[in-house]
Amino acid sequence: MRPRVALTVGDPRGIGPEIVAKLLADPPAGAEYVVIGEGTTPRSALPNDAGLAVKSQVETAVRMALAGEVHAIVTGPAEKHALHVAGVRYPGHTEWLAALAGVTDVAMMLTDERLRVVLVTTHLPLRDVPTAVTEERVRRVGGITRDALRAWWGIAEPRLAVCALNPHAGEQGLFGSEDQDVLAPAARALGAAGPLPADTVFVRALRGEFDAVLAPYHDVGMTAIKVAAFGRAANVTLGLPFVRTAPDHGTAFDIAGRGIADPGSLRAAVELAVKLAGRRP
Repeated sequence: MRPRVALTVGDPRGIGPEIVAKLLADPPAGAEYVVIGEGTTPRSALPNDAGLAVKSQVETAVRMALAGEVHAIVTGPAEKHALHVAGVRYPGHTEWLAALAGVTDVAMMLTDERLRVVLVTTHLPLRDVPTAVTEERVRRVGGITRDALRAWWGIAEPRLAVCALNPHAGEQGLFGSEDQDVLAPAARALGAAGPLPADTVFVRALRGEFDAVLAPYHDVGMTAIKVAAFGRAANVTLGLPFVRTAPDHGTAFDIAGRGIADPGSLRAAVELAVKLAGRRP
């Protein structure tokens, strides 16, 4: 059976409607598509109105997925401020989708299939990261990642690596104790390599040594994948009862309405959604 994929256009003030239209002019084969949301809106529109539009889109897509009407959803870019003023008080789509789906254990992966990066923490101030990166949290995110790699990617024995928090993985405590006290025990419990320094672990993963890297905080993981594959990578929410992907960029208000937005990352997200939906358990 051909999977049905729901596409939310995202913030109508941004490039979402444009890249969805460009994608559907030559859609990836092997699936049927349902578009949720309307066309572009002037940048001067109120953030609250844009946020309410995105809220309606995502809630509709999740309802359809939970009802089995679609097998995957691909969400267009949204502005967090607009969502916040519209009453969606979550750090990002990952946590919001988990709440809508009624699940608690989810994780955020960025991938171009050569490199898979999973965030242990997502949208936090950097000063809060060390206390948020607990052994339990690393083990939980690692477990979600391992289960997803087995179920969705068909990797029987996933090879995980844990990215260090501190320079040189702490240098035996000289540059911080979190790596030896928190990340090392978590890595051992997961059967993962590490913690390995951030300046080498992603290179090793790109060379095929690991199936996924667990990154302790947002920017170290996001920077790695975006330097390696910006415009070709996709965001995947692991742990949901349905497939959800998204492009690896934001609303790009500065170029919205000019007809120059590149749909490459959206295409990558849709192709991955189709692939994963076809493998759904």
